[in-house]
Amino acid sequence: LSQKKPVDVVAALIWEKDKFLICQRPANKTRGLLWEFVGGKVEPRETMQQALNRECVEELAINVTVGDIFMQVTHDYPDMLIRLTLFHCTIPEGFPQAMEHNDLKWIHPGQTDGFDFCPADTDILKEIKRTVKEELLRESEETGKISAPMATEALEPVKEAVMKSETVPEPA
Repeated sequence: LSQKKPVDVVAALIWEKDKFLICQRPANKTRGLLWEFVGGKVEPRETMQQALNRECVEELAINVTVGDIFMQVTHDYPDMLIRLTLFHCTIPEGFPQAMEHNDLKWIHPGQTDGFDFCPADTDILKEIKRTVKEELLRESEETGKISAPMATEALEPVKEAVMKSETVPEPA
C-alpha cells in the first residue's frame, strides 16, 4: 500500500461584515466548478503566509493580511492527500477579482448548503456555522439583543418556512 505524502495547502477565510468570500473552481481543473476558499499549494522555501498572499495576488489580484489559523484539516482525495490550513485574512485595500476562478461570491454562513463545495471544506464550513452561532448566543446573552447581521442568520429557518408557507417554528 503506497502512502501518499500530504501536500500542504493554504486558504483564506476573508470576511466582509457578516459574509465570507468563496470562489468557484475553473471547469477545466480537478474538482471543476466546485466552490472553495481562495488559496493553493505551499511551494518549497515558502512560509504558509507567503504562499497564501502569493495565491491571493495570482487568483484575486489583491494582497491579504494573514492572521491566525482558523482551522486545519487533512483530506484524502483520489489524486492527492492534502493538509489544508485555513487562515483568517483581511484585505487592506482593493477588491477581489476572479483572475482564475469561474466566479466569486460573498455569502452568509447560512447559505453554504446552496453551494457545492470541495469535500475538504465540509468540516470547515460546519465550524464556521458553529462559531457564528456561538458568537450570536454570546452577544444576545451579553446585550439582551442580537445584531442585525446575526439576526438575519438566526431568522433564516423562519424565513424559509414562511416562503414555503409552512407553519413558523415556535421560538425555543
